[in-house]
Amino acid sequence: MIRLIAGDTGVGKTKDLIKMANDSLKSVKGHIVYLDADNSHMYDLKHQIRYINVTHYNLTDYREFFGFMCGILSRDNDIDEIYVDGLLRMAHIELDTMDILIKKLRKVSDKLNVRFVISVSCNTTGLPDELKQYLVA
Repeated sequence: MIRLIAGDTGVGKTKDLIKMANDSLKSVKGHIVYLDADNSHMYDLKHQIRYINVTHYNLTDYREFFGFMCGILSRDNDIDEIYVDGLLRMAHIELDTMDILIKKLRKVSDKLNVRFVISVSCNTTGLPDELKQYLVA
């Protein structure tokens, strides 16, 4: 399952994502992973959530980002949810080609029963039509 949280910069997407991750600890039986582009929110998450600063891995495009995600999942079969704070920045991808990556993540999600909750800095009206089905906020 893929869920997108889209909105302009400064509207509270990160705050919502952190709250969703922390709240999901009550219902999720498996592990939770939170990906960010720095360490500024590390202490906002409960300690049971695995925090990964993606900038430590020098990812340069969406293909490397997808491989990185698959590597995380292959290391731990008990991951139920992955939160991604700022997909466009982390995956070095533009909004108009984001659907390529989302389709790949959807296949992995369906096969491994992992939920991806992803924030995207864009106005929801600017989101490509094929991605609007994934919007939650």
